[in-house]
Amino acid sequence: MPAGSSAKRERQYEHIKDSAKKRGTSTKRAKEIAARTVNKERARAGESRTASKSSTKDISSSRRGGQRSQSGAQGRTKEQLYNEAKRRDIKGRSRMTKEQLQSALS
Repeated sequence: MPAGSSAKRERQYEHIKDSAKKRGTSTKRAKEIAARTVNKERARAGESRTASKSSTKDISSSRRGGQRSQSGAQGRTKEQLYNEAKRRDIKGRSRMTKEQLQSALS
């Protein structure tokens, strides 16, 4: 967390980091997700010196609540499909396309 952050933002950071770790995300990635989310909220609330356009104009990360993860027109990413195939020990997965991985998993 940046120096001078409020206690509320510190708690928010820890909560987001812990939630991401519970979902199986690596510690490094969980810290990144938490920092980005908290920094975006700080920018939206006017607590930071600079703010990107997407931080202030986009839908709030707290309202979005995972709407964009594993959904949409494309569904899961090839990496997510590959990891699922690896977990299920599907042979030939490294040479499969995204579409082939989807059909092998269904």
